[in-house]
Amino acid sequence: MRYVVYSAIVGTEGVICKIFTMNSEELVSESVEDTQRIAKDLIQSLSEGTVVALIGDLGSGKTTFSQGIGKALGIKRHLQSPTFTIMKEYHELKHEKFSSLYHIDLYRLESPIDLPTLGIDEVMSDPHGLVIIEWAEKVKSQLPEKRIEITFEHVDEGKRKISIQHC
Repeated sequence: MRYVVYSAIVGTEGVICKIFTMNSEELVSESVEDTQRIAKDLIQSLSEGTVVALIGDLGSGKTTFSQGIGKALGIKRHLQSPTFTIMKEYHELKHEKFSSLYHIDLYRLESPIDLPTLGIDEVMSDPHGLVIIEWAEKVKSQLPEKRIEITFEHVDEGKRKISIQHC
């Protein structure tokens, strides 16, 4: 038997619905602010050395979510997707758990690559870092078994379903 628990967070922007199962939860975001708040809330439950795999179509909320993580970690400058550079590192974090954030964007990759070639295996093993990988589905077989996998889906204009799976 699988138990499902429903709850809702009521804020000034509306209601964020949550659906919890054993190792996953589904949330509905109705704005950029909702998506960034979900990212900020997630940070509280993560441990050092976590890899967060972001999966979803173009414009589904992956970068907005990453920006929410950056804000939650105290990064002052605007966090942009490293689409052309593949990876950006941030070391000026103001957070008790994480000393580094590694933001990886694999959108431009046309075929699966070997992550060690890019040095990504090294950052994924940083015991005090947090690694965010946009377009992680392109290298899913190379990701660590223990990770957080977040899938973003368009529901309608401005509304997204965010599914968080603890692998």
